[in-house]
Amino acid sequence: MNFTRWSARLPGTQRRAAARTEHTVTQDRRGDGSVPAARAERQTDDPPDEPPTVPAVDDLPTREILDRIPALVALVHGSDHRTAYVNDAYVAAFGVRPLGEPAREALPELDDLGLLPLLDQVLRSSRPRTVKSRKAAGGRSYTITCTPVDVPDGPDAEQSGGSGGVLIFAADVTDHAEAAERLRASERRQRETAVTLQRSLLPQELEQPDDLRIAAVYHPGGTETAVGGDWYDVITLGGGRTALVIGDVMGRGVRAAAVMGQLRTAVRAYARLDLPPHEVLQLLDGLATEIDPNQIATCAYAVHDPNEGRLVYASAGHLPILVRDESGTVLRADEPTGPPLGTGGWTHASGSIALGPGSTAVFYTDGLVERRNEDLDEGIAALERALSGATGTPQVVCDRLVRSTGVTADHDDDVAVLVLQHPARVGPDSELFRNAALELLGGVEAAPRARAFASGVLSSWRFSPELHDLGVLAASELVANSLQHGTPPMRLRLRRTDRRLIVEVTDGNDHLPRRRRADPADESGRGIAIIATIASNWGSRRAPGGGKAVWCEFALPGRTT
Repeated sequence: MNFTRWSARLPGTQRRAAARTEHTVTQDRRGDGSVPAARAERQTDDPPDEPPTVPAVDDLPTREILDRIPALVALVHGSDHRTAYVNDAYVAAFGVRPLGEPAREALPELDDLGLLPLLDQVLRSSRPRTVKSRKAAGGRSYTITCTPVDVPDGPDAEQSGGSGGVLIFAADVTDHAEAAERLRASERRQRETAVTLQRSLLPQELEQPDDLRIAAVYHPGGTETAVGGDWYDVITLGGGRTALVIGDVMGRGVRAAAVMGQLRTAVRAYARLDLPPHEVLQLLDGLATEIDPNQIATCAYAVHDPNEGRLVYASAGHLPILVRDESGTVLRADEPTGPPLGTGGWTHASGSIALGPGSTAVFYTDGLVERRNEDLDEGIAALERALSGATGTPQVVCDRLVRSTGVTADHDDDVAVLVLQHPARVGPDSELFRNAALELLGGVEAAPRARAFASGVLSSWRFSPELHDLGVLAASELVANSLQHGTPPMRLRLRRTDRRLIVEVTDGNDHLPRRRRADPADESGRGIAIIATIASNWGSRRAPGGGKAVWCEFALPGRTT
């Protein structure tokens, strides 16, 4: 094949149609990759003291250029890609290759790299094709461009079925590939650190209240996405009440995960104060500003009271809670919603939504419903449709909602979902969950009436004599404390679950009782101390409409609190 008659279009270069530029070479630069002086012909009219003139690049034989470049170059022609030429760099990389043989036999490395189908495509389309960073058997990586060329003559042109050829140009990018892999490995380690940190800050095991069944899932963003600050939590408040939290710290990486951990810890501390949801968010708002004034977060905080059959909640810029009732109707808890945490200067408010037996509530972060090319309301509406048909355990509902919204391993955002169910208990199971209440009317005569009521109820619930006596004593002490320090209206409430007995007294006074040490001469001040001694747990809280509730609970035999 006559290489002097063939023009190669190498990747990254352009053929010049304008005047040719001449280059000169001095004696002390021979051997640095320039064309040697021996290959340059001195022009007869050059002055004797001038350095010899070297032909322009376009005047040099193509083969001479290809032999000298460090990239790997091969030329094949015909439908079976017979080998016409390999340059010195190619031979150094893969060894001597026989000419005239099909590439499948003569150039097996091309087959290993998966380039033979690409050669067919280049011949059919007459368009160049490039593949990036393919690793060869020797461990080197190459970016390879296959360019169609015309082969005007050659001994095998007719036998090969045509004169079409393909120039294979392979640039060694091993250093770049290794650097890119090191960078990817570093990013993976950083992401794994953030994911590990975030998972360690999330609940390792969800608390399971007596009256609710709860499950949650967390999916970090895809491998190319930095982990976010999504979190959730379940906090048993005592007296049968449960706090449920979900939030999302804006931003990504270890910083977002660290801020999330601080907020989650603060929520648990504030929840123990048994404050209304909007007051908890007010405290969180101030704390978020102190942690980082440039970092904001959304949060929804709710409290479930089985005696009320409702979910009382407050939202700081978070997506609405969804509730599916027993009939399958899905309600959206839209209002009230305040701005995200960390903005300051806003008074949050609490709202409520029914959560009776047979209902399911869903808390979630925006990664579940937000898509780049879709309105957020459309995503929430799609989640509502998925929830309306989602039945089964809370874990099954979680998994179905995640699948229905198209969350996969390479999802581009973190996703947290918290599902709670208030089971509708029937049959023998319903006997384990009972309620009884007595309005405390009148003066001091209300105390013996309360003791008689408690004794009758506890006997009908078939408690052991020991638990019966402890329950009656607790009811007597709480009622006596309310009669002495509280104001009407007053109520005694007894509640049993499959795990515990709960005694609660409410009245209209906002003052919360505290345990104190009574002197021997004191005639009062021992009621709360007695309650704290005999009960498994006790506490008090202010009621949203005014007044307070004081409660205590006893673990049933064989059960833990």
